[in-house]
Amino acid sequence: MSRIGNRILSLPAGVTLTVNDNIVTVKGPKGELSTEINKNITVTVEGNEVKITRENDNFKNFHGTANANIKNMIIGVSEGFEKKLEAVGVGYRFSLKGNELVLNMGYSHPVNIQIPAGIKLESPSNTELFVRGIDKQLVGQFASEVRKVRQPEPYKGKGIRYSDERIIRKEGKKASK
Repeated sequence: MSRIGNRILSLPAGVTLTVNDNIVTVKGPKGELSTEINKNITVTVEGNEVKITRENDNFKNFHGTANANIKNMIIGVSEGFEKKLEAVGVGYRFSLKGNELVLNMGYSHPVNIQIPAGIKLESPSNTELFVRGIDKQLVGQFASEVRKVRQPEPYKGKGIRYSDERIIRKEGKKASK
């Protein structure tokens, strides 16, 4: 029994959900998202409630996944998603230049990353970066790509980290007696 698949989703004010064949489209104040679901999964909209059902138990895994994806689309078009990154280290900083994010992370050269469509970046200080968008997967993927440039190291904790991430620190070498 899929507990996630059986939950009933509610549509907030200003959000509409339409289904054509196996394509689900969600429109809201922040934008529009659409996804394709399995043909054996049925999405029904009654008022402001969305119910997702499956044909038989052979499609349990698609049932829960479809429900979670539709829920993320509803949240995305109504509220949006956000990831906050921090640069920790001397000289480590973020800067925005046009459609590029420039990272100075202690390498001999700055690292330039193209900002994809659907992502909005904001840098209130040169060590903080907010990644915002309506597509949860796209926001998480871009934040992960930025973090890969200089992952936090366990001895001093320097690198790019998520704001809520806790780095487990290792003890350094001891001086010999």
